[in-house]
Amino acid sequence: MPNIKSAKKRVLVAEVRNARNKANKSALKTAVKKFEAAAAQGNRTEAEGAYKAAVKLVDKSVKKGILHKNNAAHKKSAMTLKLNSIG
Repeated sequence: MPNIKSAKKRVLVAEVRNARNKANKSALKTAVKKFEAAAAQGNRTEAEGAYKAAVKLVDKSVKKGILHKNNAAHKKSAMTLKLNSIG
């Protein structure tokens, strides 16, 4: 445990940010999984709704620094291709 006041604050701030990142990452994974499930069923309307939610969370994750922008672009591209392949 740090003794210096500013170091103690950094520890607290790091814990808060770590918790926030974990929550955002799990929400992102859930949204992508919901899209994948809807796409696997072939339900176009449900997949479109899940796609919009997943893309929104991917963009938020980039803004918050959880995902790299190229990784996000790759995820969105893959989801778009999968959505377009649904009849």
